[in-house]
Amino acid sequence: MLRAVDIMTKDVATIRSSATVAEAVGLMRARGWQGLIVDRRHPQDAYGIITESDVVYKVIAFGQDPNKVRVYEVMTKPCIVVNPDLGVEYVARLFADNHLLRAPVIQGELMGIISLTDIMAKSSSLEQPRAILLEQQLQDEIKKARTTCDRQGVRSEECGSAWDVVDELQSELAHQRAERVVKTAFDEFCDEFPEARDARIFDTWCSG
Repeated sequence: MLRAVDIMTKDVATIRSSATVAEAVGLMRARGWQGLIVDRRHPQDAYGIITESDVVYKVIAFGQDPNKVRVYEVMTKPCIVVNPDLGVEYVARLFADNHLLRAPVIQGELMGIISLTDIMAKSSSLEQPRAILLEQQLQDEIKKARTTCDRQGVRSEECGSAWDVVDELQSELAHQRAERVVKTAFDEFCDEFPEARDARIFDTWCSG
């Protein structure tokens, strides 16, 4: 069985908890990463994690200045960590049970980071791993979309972009399962919030 150490990404760097969110975003952009591990302050301390979702939903969504917000204010700490010897199937279950998109691989010290992408790309021997993980990711993105629309308004560009992500995931999941989407998650959202149908940005999304 493949282990976490076999599929993890070893190219990983840490950032100080005292760094600004703007510094974190700069490092993410420079390296093409979607999350950063927050370093420990001392050997007995726990690692943390800051992701692009933290930046969007905890900083940008509230109109805060990334240059003034510190990483420790929005990070998750302690974060769930993965043992390098854990089988990939169990890593997938850990992600599903805790709604994770990525987690550091640690055994005494930081060894790497493992993400949904790593699992899906490198674990083809598992039974339908992509469909299982896509379903979990879809549910997470639906929750994020609803939160964004609640904060920004159903007619906002941010709300529309969030549902774009959901639509793409739902289409991909339907393709993996060879199923036809009868009613999209956004259609159900429109049932709850009819005013969304009147918004120009949603014209092509709401059916009926």
